[in-house]
Amino acid sequence: MPVSAMQIWSCVTLQVCSHRSITGFMQDNPFPQPKPVTDVWRPELTRLAPLTPARRAFRAFCHRLVKFVVWLLLDVNTEGMENFPADGPALIVINHLGDSDVPALFSALPSPADALAKIELYDLPLLGRLMDWYGLIWLHRGRPDKRALRAALDGLAEGRVIAIAPEGRYSVTGALEEGSGGAAFLAYKSGAPIVPISLAGTENERVYGHIKRFRRAPVQIKVGNMFRLEEQADGRREAMNEGTRRIMQALADLLPEKYHGAYSTSE
Repeated sequence: MPVSAMQIWSCVTLQVCSHRSITGFMQDNPFPQPKPVTDVWRPELTRLAPLTPARRAFRAFCHRLVKFVVWLLLDVNTEGMENFPADGPALIVINHLGDSDVPALFSALPSPADALAKIELYDLPLLGRLMDWYGLIWLHRGRPDKRALRAALDGLAEGRVIAIAPEGRYSVTGALEEGSGGAAFLAYKSGAPIVPISLAGTENERVYGHIKRFRRAPVQIKVGNMFRLEEQADGRREAMNEGTRRIMQALADLLPEKYHGAYSTSE
């Protein structure tokens, strides 16, 4: 079935969301739902995977496979790749709409990247182990995961490119939700440049609907200008809040207005 195929090739996705209609969901749940919290804490699984020759080869294979499957199922239009750095370190921040976000993103990148992924994906039969072999940084949600943040900082210190979704889950509204502070923390602590990359058209209902009709779903990817967060003198909390706001606003600036959500500037 096409849905199963999509679930397989989205093995490096950062979050999980319901496959129900966004419209139906909002009718049943008119208010924003609380952010998910990881039930089982397994810090022993969180680490920065070393880039051994075997892992590099596996990542290269996954990168080529994802490019092919994305080409098969999605019609991706990418703008602004000239803004993407030639090498790391770099922190990619994305908005998060559905299963196809990360496959579409990774297919557009010139080489394999690292990413933070929710620990629950580790329990998927076979796919969880494949994700682990790839070297995803497992993240426990709902409270600060110091091991995951340290692993990401170590990766940036090594010059890696790391992707993170500041919203912390798929958007339940179809538009930007409030960002969490993890991305800003990594940017402040590492000094790495931030690369905002927006995705539009990757909502599950839309993508799966096209696949069921044997059509490629149009997806738009925009790469924004890199920027850095400078330390603020008015306190750590204020700096984190302002850094998160800048990150999310950079994503909003790349997206059509209907996706702006919590970062809309319209009256």
